[in-house]
Amino acid sequence: MTDKYSAPSKFRSQPGTQFHVMAKPAGSTCNLDCKYCFYLSKETLPHGPGTGEMSDETLELFIRQYIDGVSGPSVVFSWQGGEPTLRGLDFFRRVVALQKKYAKFGQRIENDLQTNGVLLDENWAAFLKEHRFLVGLSIDGPRELHDRFRVNKGGAPTFDKVMAAANLLRKFGVPFNTLTCVHRFNASRPLDVYRFLRSELNATYIQFIPIVQAKGFETTAPQTWDASRLPIVGTPQARPDHPDAVVTDWSVDPEEYGYFLSRVFDEWRRKDLGKVLVNHFETLVAQHLGLPSQICIYSEVCGKGVAVEHDGSVYSCDHYVYPEYRLGTLREKPLAEMVFSPTQVKFGYAKSETLPAYCRSCSYLKDCWGECPKNRLIRTPDGEPGLNYLCAGLKKFYRHALPEVERIAGEIRKQRPPLEPRAPREVVVP
Repeated sequence: MTDKYSAPSKFRSQPGTQFHVMAKPAGSTCNLDCKYCFYLSKETLPHGPGTGEMSDETLELFIRQYIDGVSGPSVVFSWQGGEPTLRGLDFFRRVVALQKKYAKFGQRIENDLQTNGVLLDENWAAFLKEHRFLVGLSIDGPRELHDRFRVNKGGAPTFDKVMAAANLLRKFGVPFNTLTCVHRFNASRPLDVYRFLRSELNATYIQFIPIVQAKGFETTAPQTWDASRLPIVGTPQARPDHPDAVVTDWSVDPEEYGYFLSRVFDEWRRKDLGKVLVNHFETLVAQHLGLPSQICIYSEVCGKGVAVEHDGSVYSCDHYVYPEYRLGTLREKPLAEMVFSPTQVKFGYAKSETLPAYCRSCSYLKDCWGECPKNRLIRTPDGEPGLNYLCAGLKKFYRHALPEVERIAGEIRKQRPPLEPRAPREVVVP
């Protein structure tokens, strides 16, 4: 092909070819029934991946193609779901054995596991420690906030089991990050959430993920909705409490999201700067040092984090597992070929190329880059589609935090030798 998407520049990493895969060995199958989960509906998505488990043949194909396709210094395997621990320890023993079989000389193989923690026991903890897995533990705050949505298939709370998992990981010395979903019912209590994670869980790396789900997300892919029916920013329909809201009832309110980030930022700056790493704050400081964003949602382009389903099908992104964004299967073509295909490169560049004029003239453009495209659910004041649902909240946060971010970045620049923000290994969640 001769169009611009056949010869990507920003899309490729240097040195070497680098991309990232989220693997779904159990597909969307999970032992919990979190109301806000965007992945459980993949079981019944028409023409979607359906249900099932990754076969040994698909697993070997995936591991070989992933290692073959990456020529950079490391290959990071991210095992997600659904709930990946449902596959059991024998599956992950095969994972480690196959990685050793296909590893390239001098290339580092890393594994991370995103889990609800319910199935973890001492055997799991010993395995994760022995093979240096990094764990992402999902927990939404103190008991009453966590158990609001994170329940099992019978509707029973899971807080005690998650806390037991955290204690077990600490006992065995398994490093873990926390992943907290910010939704309609915990966004108004930022300090309760943050202080719990910091003080009771002793978390030193914290990831916050805003819950934003368009109504009908179960079957309607992002960017396929009727743009003329999207609400204008600032209208009641652009917030979760209106009967005709564009999002589900449990989606975070944009203003409350800005409040949440601002209050946590103040607490972090006063007490934990340099001790606790919060994904949104660390990347903002890095960006103001002229470094790339550490997380995809704030990058200028995306598309280099694909999802591989249990059946070997490959999708443009974890949030784009819909037929419209299916790139192929591992049996049809090599993984790297799909990642760097014109279709996927075009998908990645669309993140910045489809921004409305309202965003392009915004003073926070290079901090935000429109956040995640799947959240571009509203229209600008003049009616142009493509504005991020969280826009008002992100602006509130940037107005509040950037003076202090610039001060922190200035202090880092004064360090001799220059000191960059720590870039810890994280469990990657878009």
